Amino acid sequence: MSRRRGGREARIDARNAELPEDIKPVRLGLAGNRYHCLTEPEMARIHQTVLEILSTVGLHGAPQSTIDYLTAAGAELCPKSGRLLFPKSYIEDVLAKCNRTPLLAARDPAWDIHPYGENTYTATAGAAVNVVDIENRSYRDSTLQDLYDSARLADELEHIHYFQRTMVARDIADPYEMDLNTLYASLAGTRKHVASSWTTAENVQKSLPILFELAGSEAAFRARPFVSMSCCFVVPPLLLTEDACQCLEVAAKNGMPVLLLSAGQAGATAPAPLALSIAQEMAECLAGIAYMEAVQPGAPFLIGPWPFVVDLRTGMMCGGSGEQALLSSGCGQMGRYYDLPTSVPAGMTDSKIPDAQAGYEKGYNYALVLNSGANCIQEAAGMHASLLGFSMEGMVLDNDALGAALRTVRGIEVNEDNLNINILRECTVDGPGHYLAHNDTIARMQRDYLYPEQFDRFDPKLWEELKSPIAVERAKKYVQDRLQNHHPNYIPKDLDKSFRARFPIQLKQAE
Repeated sequence: MSRRRGGREARIDARNAELPEDIKPVRLGLAGNRYHCLTEPEMARIHQTVLEILSTVGLHGAPQSTIDYLTAAGAELCPKSGRLLFPKSYIEDVLAKCNRTPLLAARDPAWDIHPYGENTYTATAGAAVNVVDIENRSYRDSTLQDLYDSARLADELEHIHYFQRTMVARDIADPYEMDLNTLYASLAGTRKHVASSWTTAENVQKSLPILFELAGSEAAFRARPFVSMSCCFVVPPLLLTEDACQCLEVAAKNGMPVLLLSAGQAGATAPAPLALSIAQEMAECLAGIAYMEAVQPGAPFLIGPWPFVVDLRTGMMCGGSGEQALLSSGCGQMGRYYDLPTSVPAGMTDSKIPDAQAGYEKGYNYALVLNSGANCIQEAAGMHASLLGFSMEGMVLDNDALGAALRTVRGIEVNEDNLNINILRECTVDGPGHYLAHNDTIARMQRDYLYPEQFDRFDPKLWEELKSPIAVERAKKYVQDRLQNHHPNYIPKDLDKSFRARFPIQLKQAE
């Protein structure tokens, strides 16, 4: 047993050695688009429905500035209903000239996100209002410190590519201070790209000096925007909201990429037929592109058709359902149909804790949606109770699950090197009858195969020797270790001091 342990430990050490980025089995921006739940004719039919929705039903509730921008650009205001209509030719013109290659920069360029083409990335999101207490199997209010802790934990997790707010800082009542501190805690906790949100345009404007000064100048931020805006400019079905629309306008004018979010719930705020639900989501998002183009031609954006599902028996959201996987996959495919930078949700289990239900619901959602062609998969880590709860341990386990799902995105490379029959001949005709010690096998050990950090692959005897740990226990130890030892300083001390003197920063200073 000691020899077996020694050999195993040596292999584990070899696997844990840092790999060059270009030979890792899973990397940023893998090419997706391998799973198709919609055929080309079906996508074409949905597209025609999208155009009909926009041109004949339109959107309502638009604030005056939105009406002014859009009618000047080609939309029409129905005098009787007050709804904004979007002629087919207008939408086609918008799609022909919009910015399809946004950059979601990171302060560490190694984590830059290029969310277009077939590139695939994963990210957090969610704005949960509770933290999962694994020890007591209970929920408690989330705080600013929890948000910061989740950011610095995500900073360490390889398969979470950028960070969008995971929790609401419920210990901050003032909306401006919540917006500002949400941004600040996220920026303090991770070097990866940060997506945040604001409640009013005034709050966005007040936050811009922090971004410009961290970048070095306004021009530097515009060139490499390391913060983007998550903007629910539309409340399904087809209702524009004043505060969010005005936030969008400030972001567009200041070079901040905007995630144009439409989050209808099939059977409630979106139609129950899945195809029509997708059509409504896409119509709302295309209207958002027209709006961005009207405010600032060429402004960077992602569309965010984030379709959710209601359990029609109870009215409760069911984010871990099979229908959720289909809706998100369908929206991902439609994003590729239009060749637009696209974000969709996946990984929102209905389970309250990291357990078997969480594992299977997250697993099939990850596998299908990551392969659908969407550029960014969000809500992807730590989200429980259909976005009501966030689990640090769950995020750590999800990191392993995302890695495995991303390995399926990479797929099987069929080329001369990977069909080299000499390997077979050397091992079966001239060699020992197995491939274990062959140079090609050893070379591919880390290059082609991915190994989980928290999930169990031990044999039963060794597992018992290690006191029979379960995955959530290992994840709990990882969380404790990283929060005790990983204290990043991503806001320089001189700027931190200056910001604290000028803004109501409530996050405790890192020691």
